[in-house]
Amino acid sequence: MSTLNNLKLVVSKRHHTVSPAVHRRNKLVAKLHEQIELCEAKKAGNTYAPKRLKTYTNKQTGERMTVETVKRVKEWFWISGGKVNLAIKYGAKTLVLNKKTKANCIELANSDELISTLKYLKTEVLNGALDEAIEEVSTATRAGFVK
Repeated sequence: MSTLNNLKLVVSKRHHTVSPAVHRRNKLVAKLHEQIELCEAKKAGNTYAPKRLKTYTNKQTGERMTVETVKRVKEWFWISGGKVNLAIKYGAKTLVLNKKTKANCIELANSDELISTLKYLKTEVLNGALDEAIEEVSTATRAGFVK
C-alpha cells in the first residue's frame, strides 16, 4: 500500500463510445487511406497487400487457429475514355456526391491527381463534408436488415 500512496489517484470514467457520425467518418478515412496506399504502390510498380489476422477452426482437431492472411483491397478507380474515374464507397455502396445531379464519381486527369484527390477527400471526410451522404447510405443499408 505504501507505493500507492506515492501515486496521484483520481476518480475517472473512460468513455468507450463515440458518436455514430464520428465512427462512420473514421471507417471511411481508413478505407481512403487504403486507397491512397494502393495508388502509391501501383505508381511505384509494387503491390499493396495489407495483412490481417484470420481465425478459423481446424476440422480435424477442433482447435481454433489464427493465421495472418493478405487482405484484398478493391480499387475504387478505373480508366474510362482516357480519364480516371473515382467512386467513393462506404461498404459496398457508392456515395452520391451531389444530390442535384446524382453524380457519384470524380473525373481526374491522371494518377498523380488521383492520389492528391484521395488525400484531399481524407481531410474533408474528417471535417464532416460527406456526413450526409454517409448517413444516407448507412440508413439504406440498415433498412435492408429490418424484418
